[in-house]
Amino acid sequence: MTEGEFHSQPARRENSPMTDRLSPLHDIHVAAGAAFTDFAGWQMPVRYSSDLAEHAAVRSAAGLFDLSHMGEILVVGPQAAEALDYALAGKLSAIEEGQAKYSLLLNPEGGIIDDLVVYRTGPDRFLVVANASNREVAARELRERASDFDCLVEDESDDIALIALQGPKAEEILRNVDGFDLPGLDDLKYYRAIPCDFRGHNVLVARTGYTGEDGFEFYIAPDAAPALWEAIAETGAGSGLVPAGLAARDTLRLEAGMPLYGHELSTETFPVQAGLGRVVALKTKEGDFVGRAAVEQGPAPDARILVGLRSEGKRAGRAGYPVMLGERVVGEVTSGALSPTLGYPIAMAFVDPGAAESTDLELDVRGSRVAASIVPLPFYKKESAHD
Repeated sequence: MTEGEFHSQPARRENSPMTDRLSPLHDIHVAAGAAFTDFAGWQMPVRYSSDLAEHAAVRSAAGLFDLSHMGEILVVGPQAAEALDYALAGKLSAIEEGQAKYSLLLNPEGGIIDDLVVYRTGPDRFLVVANASNREVAARELRERASDFDCLVEDESDDIALIALQGPKAEEILRNVDGFDLPGLDDLKYYRAIPCDFRGHNVLVARTGYTGEDGFEFYIAPDAAPALWEAIAETGAGSGLVPAGLAARDTLRLEAGMPLYGHELSTETFPVQAGLGRVVALKTKEGDFVGRAAVEQGPAPDARILVGLRSEGKRAGRAGYPVMLGERVVGEVTSGALSPTLGYPIAMAFVDPGAAESTDLELDVRGSRVAASIVPLPFYKKESAHD
């Protein structure tokens, strides 16, 4: 199963070598009636009630997500910043303590191994958050690339649970959670993080997310995660907060124009093709980094580029569907859905450069032609003082 394709199946109670891994919140999800999906080797909740209801709650109030399948890799030591500058596409040495940065792990050929969020949690301490399906390869690559630097790379994924609270009422709910000491929340801006305390447990509270809404992500020890989840859920019950699964998370990120590894990003994709050329610090970072020479050379002139598409009717293009110009295939859909917020089909697709300005594109939706027009990304953008 590729990321973004969600099919429910019965929960598996046992966590053994013959079954998928279970989140520390698994029993809570089972009690809430969640349907589960096999996701990067984990049994994760795909939905609790309905995809549409959970999606709408995040846009209007708030949703609570279990993201404990994500990978967390610690890079610490006197040369941790220099090691990450070499290992990643961004200039991580430039971010301040308490700041986060979106970055890319490239291969020597300039393709994307993974997209990451990096938090600077101390002068010589960084937390790198990788996609669940790429946890092992990201940890291995970082360890190898940091081998000539005075720092340590440790995969701490098994020692960290991750919960996300997303939506316009997220801050209001967070402020009222009993037992949460939140110094610095008043000044916490987007892509910033602060160390906090929840009932005696250390929590890194980050103003980050993957939904296009304001919200927070909580990094906490697995044994403390159930209490935090239940406290947030109880606090937000009267404000419209609902638990939300991976299906809603996928349509939310699609509306927000956020790429998903395995769909918009791959080892065959240059950052500039996916609209992420700005993430690569070619001008601001001195010295070499993995993939630099290939990125400077760039992709072939005819390499496809990522665009947003709005199509007519109610039938959405899905990953793998052809994009047509007359009788010619000029692209392929990477992600698509009938947008719950906007009410019409949206998709991201890679298309030939010559087709990127065309007004006559169509999607081949299971043998039927559906007219589609190129529109700017993101499809949806909130208005927030924290942007």
